[in-house]
Amino acid sequence: MRKYNVAVVGVGAVGCAMLRCLKQRNFPINKLSVFARSPRDIKVDLDTYHVEAISSENFEDIDIALFAGTEGEKGASALYARKFIEKGAVVVDNGSDFRLKEDVPLIIPEVNKDKISAHKGLIANPNCTTIQAVVALGGIYKNFGLEKVILTSLQATSGAGKEAEVSLWEETKEIVDKNKGVNYDQLDKRIDSGPIVFSHQIAFNVIPQIGSLQEENYTTEEWKVVREAHKIFGDSSIKITATCVRVPVFTSHSEAIYFRTQKKVTLSSLEEILKATPGVKYSPNHFPLPLDTEGKDEVFVGRLRKDPYEENSFWLWCVCDNLRKGAALNAVQIIENLIPHP
Repeated sequence: MRKYNVAVVGVGAVGCAMLRCLKQRNFPINKLSVFARSPRDIKVDLDTYHVEAISSENFEDIDIALFAGTEGEKGASALYARKFIEKGAVVVDNGSDFRLKEDVPLIIPEVNKDKISAHKGLIANPNCTTIQAVVALGGIYKNFGLEKVILTSLQATSGAGKEAEVSLWEETKEIVDKNKGVNYDQLDKRIDSGPIVFSHQIAFNVIPQIGSLQEENYTTEEWKVVREAHKIFGDSSIKITATCVRVPVFTSHSEAIYFRTQKKVTLSSLEEILKATPGVKYSPNHFPLPLDTEGKDEVFVGRLRKDPYEENSFWLWCVCDNLRKGAALNAVQIIENLIPHP
């Protein structure tokens, strides 16, 4: 089997998860390069990686580049993705800069891997919230169609990066330390210092805003769910609306999803579809929890139930490690589908 020269760009939470997934899945690597803004050594699990400064490289020998860094005009993909492509590499970008570009495939391998071959050097990884929802609903859409989706996400702090996880830990520690020896009715549940990362305290709190407010008073995160799901399914007729909430959890996003199918369907038929849907682990008698799903690859689905008042309308609950299937693993699965297999 041919081996490939692979680059990982960015060494935050997602970049480290990409390195972990590449190793765990034995991707055929000839040479692995790790890039970031500044050179240093990092440790992921038991492995040490040397990080090179991206600005000093010419990318001549890279076959595949996985981008996990900052978004926006000053982000790594905006500055360097085209340079990799010009040197012959295929780029998979985890950020939002290219997801909705018409000539860039937006890929979840379990749902639309047939679109990978349409790439022109660049493939986009969807948003973590979108990925787990579309994987959970993929088999249902294929067999019964979707008329409407109402999604509420409960998103872990790691979705905002390593510093956000540290923020949750530091805020929690501050409150616990401050309340040692205090009676329950005198507890002070607020931090004394200002929030470290989020606009509000995240410890012992929830924040019903992820991203900036956009049209119709929905946030950027909520519009990502709508527009990315439409593109992946190739169907903008689905009525999708979302509320995205940051919660005091370290890893794994949870989603409560209400959906209405186009075709008449029974609960038992939906259960059979979920059991057979690639990437889904359906448990009718178990409620998936963030703590149980951390470090795992599947989208865990449970609590499937019928709306007693509306025909062909149902609820499901899904939980997924946002750093793995929600980001790093999905990108690695994309490149696994790029290369020939014996």
